[in-house]
Amino acid sequence: MQQLLPIAIRGVLPKEVRNTIIRLCYFFNSICSKIIDPSKLQQLQDEVVVTLCLLEKYFPPAFFDVMVHLTVHLPREIKLCGPVWLRWMYSMERYMKILKGYVRNRHRPEGCIIECYIAKEAVEFCSEYLANARTIGVPKGIEERIESRSGFKVIPIDYKTLCEAHYYVLQNTTVVDPYMCEHLSFVRTLHPMKAKNEKWLQAEHKRSFSSWFKRKIETELARPENTISQQIRWLAHEPKREVLSYSGYGIGGYYYNTSDHDSRSTTQNSGVMVEAESLHMSTAKDKNPIYANMLYYGVIEDIWELNYTQFKIPVFRCKWVDNKGGVKVDENGFTLVDLNKEGDPNDQFIFASQAKQVFYVNDPNGGRWSVVLTTKPKLYDRGDVCDNIEETPSFSRGLPESDDIDNEDVSYVREDCEGIYVEEDTTSRKKRKKI
Repeated sequence: MQQLLPIAIRGVLPKEVRNTIIRLCYFFNSICSKIIDPSKLQQLQDEVVVTLCLLEKYFPPAFFDVMVHLTVHLPREIKLCGPVWLRWMYSMERYMKILKGYVRNRHRPEGCIIECYIAKEAVEFCSEYLANARTIGVPKGIEERIESRSGFKVIPIDYKTLCEAHYYVLQNTTVVDPYMCEHLSFVRTLHPMKAKNEKWLQAEHKRSFSSWFKRKIETELARPENTISQQIRWLAHEPKREVLSYSGYGIGGYYYNTSDHDSRSTTQNSGVMVEAESLHMSTAKDKNPIYANMLYYGVIEDIWELNYTQFKIPVFRCKWVDNKGGVKVDENGFTLVDLNKEGDPNDQFIFASQAKQVFYVNDPNGGRWSVVLTTKPKLYDRGDVCDNIEETPSFSRGLPESDDIDNEDVSYVREDCEGIYVEEDTTSRKKRKKI
């Protein structure tokens, strides 16, 4: 209800009914958050009252039992008792299913549960007590699965693609920032006639920085007293032509797969989102573009580890969606992307640590659009205390507007099926009067 129901009803219900149900889903998504602002509880209270009034317009009276009415009291309950997720019974209900699975003799259910529970505790104790022991028949923990890698192989890549990946690494490494600024000033000084053309300067800077940076570091290393760190020394040299390629890679609490792997699987793990600063131009002839942060959506094509001899850097080569015509936000706050509209093919790489996983659901309204759903990282502390408060982000960027609250022209009669006319039975009434 908090994630998939609003998407499932996008193409099957009238607009007014659909928006009302989405408002109710948005309410439950808000109250189930791990972090709740107490100052916004009154706003949630007012919104759920309006939502229930809208539901009364479209649903018959039999729909409104005591469970529907109880939603009005949930914001006040949060004020008194705290967040909902600390008090709900989902974990207990799941554990009751585990205990019911222990029962082998229904005449002695308690004994079965006790025996199976003790046996499980003993096996888990032995598996944790024995060092470097690999358990048989016991699945790996979620931490091991998330941080694992699969489909390892060594492949050569062309020089142009290698230079593009290498430039991205240099551009997004903090210790290289002073050299980036120095080279940009050097390009402006070298080409004073084009110093005001920001687009040309950035293109020339990208083309020549790697070679200039390598010569710069070699010159400084030739001095007896230099302060060049090992990281900068190895970054100045290009990575090896042979890269480590993976079909699956776990990092930051997410597990990613390539799009080729997803095409042969029933699950989807290749969708990524990244927030990046990029150059924005009003027109193709704009000579004074500006920098701004923007969300980019794409699909992972390759997962590589660039080998700099002393260290390796994991990068994703992605197929990005063009933000100009391939991304939009509809009236309900859903983010829609057109995966067929490809963005700049010369800017494909990101660090694996920069990516955030998203899922693309085909829009039920049809067409080429897909709805974007975000997820939370699966991070678990190995200690006694868990400080992870990550939560699943909302399916929508905002609450749908209720434009039909005071609209008297809206029809509340179903038109998708024929009605049944029932005639009043007058004969029984006449007989009752005679008696």
